[in-house]
Amino acid sequence: MPARIGFLAPIVVFLVLFFGYPLAANVAMSLREYTAASFYTGEAPFVGLANYAAVMGDPVFTTAVANTAVFTAASLLFQFGIGLALAVFFQRHFPLNGILRSLLLIPWLLPLVVSGTVWRWIFDQQYGILNQTLLGLGVIDSAVPWLSSTAIALPSVTVANIWVGIPFNMVILYGGLQSIPAHLYEAASLDGAGPWQRFRHVTWPLLRPVSAVVLMLGLVYTLKVFDVIMVLTQGGPANATQTLTTWSYSLSFGELDFGLGAAVGNLLIVVALLFSVVYLRGLRSSAPATARKRR
Repeated sequence: MPARIGFLAPIVVFLVLFFGYPLAANVAMSLREYTAASFYTGEAPFVGLANYAAVMGDPVFTTAVANTAVFTAASLLFQFGIGLALAVFFQRHFPLNGILRSLLLIPWLLPLVVSGTVWRWIFDQQYGILNQTLLGLGVIDSAVPWLSSTAIALPSVTVANIWVGIPFNMVILYGGLQSIPAHLYEAASLDGAGPWQRFRHVTWPLLRPVSAVVLMLGLVYTLKVFDVIMVLTQGGPANATQTLTTWSYSLSFGELDFGLGAAVGNLLIVVALLFSVVYLRGLRSSAPATARKRR
């Protein structure tokens, strides 16, 4: 027993210091009127749930929630769809397969600030390569304000985030595909199954557990995306790309109301935890069914 405690102690201390304490401090801060003046006076009056009420009563809250939902749903859909298509494509053996897969990892390996800067250059209204290309091809008559238009700023930011997340989905799904026995595809082919039938009846059922993990991790990651949005639009124009993460930052370090910023952050944590609980319950309920099928 002492040996087990010795092995567990470092990770427990790490979790308490770097996860438990910050979370508890954030919850405590959200229950107080913690502003810039608190640093000078040392006073942060207890206000209970008033910060949460103020946040949810703010018109920006509805906009931020809607933007977060659209941004997250669109990112997950296209990241997973494109990642799955690439994983299936690279499952074949052809020249330069490994090199191309390595090159596709670049968006995932780049720091998010660098990725955001690259896409800011691409979307630049005057000198961006996207507008220059479309103008040169005659597709558009005038430069499109990709990041300064309230109508298309959110889709533009979402495209940049999709680009960042595709490699992660591709790598994990590709690994899942490699675990599927080849003889199942051979048997399906002998039975007359075409590519779509093989994918539908062989690949997808066996890839479903891996897909669930990818989607869950992607959901948690996308909910907290901050760097890309801040580099591209900083939540603008007119809150068109304001999400819960950027709004929490804006409240804390823009308006210097740390209590409100902490409240928004905690709401985001609750949303992520709810989805995690749903995923874990689904995983546990599917485990007995899978075991029965194997028997």
